Amino acid sequence: MKPQVIIIGRPNVGKSTLFNRLVGKKLALVDDQPGVTRDRRMGDAELAGMTFTIVDTAGWEDEDELTLPGRMRKQTEASLEGADAALFVVDARAGLTPLDNEIARYLREHDVPIVLVANKAEGKAGEAGVLEAYSLGFGDPVPLSAEHGEGVADLFGALWPIIGAKSEAAEAAAEFAASKDEEAPLGPLKLAIVGRPNAGKSTLINRLLGEERLLTGPEAGITRDSIAIDWQWTDPKSGETRDIRLIDTAGMRKKRNVVEKLEKLSVADARRAVDFAEVVVLLLDATQGLEHQDLKIADMVLQEGRALMVAINKWDVAENASLLFNGIRGALDDGLAQVRGLPLFAVSAKTGKGLDDMLRAAFEIRDSWSRRVPTAALNRWFDDALAANPPPAPGGRRIKLRYITQAGTRPPRFVVFGTRLESLPTSYERYLVNSIRKNLGFDAVPVRVVLKSPKNPYNANKGGGGNYSGDR
Repeated sequence: MKPQVIIIGRPNVGKSTLFNRLVGKKLALVDDQPGVTRDRRMGDAELAGMTFTIVDTAGWEDEDELTLPGRMRKQTEASLEGADAALFVVDARAGLTPLDNEIARYLREHDVPIVLVANKAEGKAGEAGVLEAYSLGFGDPVPLSAEHGEGVADLFGALWPIIGAKSEAAEAAAEFAASKDEEAPLGPLKLAIVGRPNAGKSTLINRLLGEERLLTGPEAGITRDSIAIDWQWTDPKSGETRDIRLIDTAGMRKKRNVVEKLEKLSVADARRAVDFAEVVVLLLDATQGLEHQDLKIADMVLQEGRALMVAINKWDVAENASLLFNGIRGALDDGLAQVRGLPLFAVSAKTGKGLDDMLRAAFEIRDSWSRRVPTAALNRWFDDALAANPPPAPGGRRIKLRYITQAGTRPPRFVVFGTRLESLPTSYERYLVNSIRKNLGFDAVPVRVVLKSPKNPYNANKGGGGNYSGDR
């Protein structure tokens, strides 16, 4: 495994900015107000060829453990377990505070090697803060500007003696494994959990992991960043162990209710997480049922081409359970007519009910989402579909559908070639899509069908392409 490095410090010293600098992407949300980061976020970092896992943590606050800031601090404390090194970040411009000294006392009680980072040290304004940082007793501080990338070479020099050997060993092991597995199967299942605030997304992931990995509580909107966690699930039926990357996301409220900048950033981050995922679970609250916002979230997932499942959480406290389930089933089929029969599960993050069945189905739907139909089977289906329901002839002129090919997977994409396709009714395109899903094993997977007509050379000479293409 790669060495793991934790970033720790009080709020607003630039921990998330440093995290983004080391991973080379703007993964963590950054804002001027303190307390933006709440859950631990991991990323793959590289520093002058040295690779390691970097962990961003919530700002350390001196609050009661039962409060939200106190629970955030407990998450930060837990991140030190198993860490190979910690970057203790202070603000060189603001100088040391009593909270910095409290964090230093806490870190001295642990065996984790500490690299002291004096951030925001660009220019003369940070010089006094860098000198003051010596008083913390962690040796020479590394003057750094995470915002501008200054001092990164010095950070490498401080980290290399601690994690350099482990980083090289992990790199060599990864190269050996890659050389032995050139035809690797599908990687870890990328499974995102989405839904409205307080549906129980983080609680569900904690239940799967068997630990309080994500911050939870009665407050709505606790999760801000989309958090990806690599995990291994053992199917209790088959005994097979499979890799999953669980992705927790911020709750998505109605657009008109999202006014604060941070919530807008969180929702945008959740949307990016959906695009990154392979299978998305829309989590509903059994005490609230299915709302219009849930259908909008589902439609967004399908528009992105992700495989979608629906899970009704808090089933242990659901009233009129059978009536509720059937009502949601009917509302989904009516509201998402383009993918009737979405997998629907009754689950409980509190008791664990239905979670193994949900995960098993997630792997199955990913297989469908990734499936390529053999050419012979595709042609047989096409001939049968046209024979059962020939294309219409608007104005007495026949629309000819000549052949079909599968252009891609994840999601499945098909191209239908023919003439006069601009006149083909939308209803017939829906017939083709539904028949593909029903007869070719795609079930509730979103399917893309593109219509293409051959170019007309006579029209082309006159400046018109004569080529029609529509994506449904």
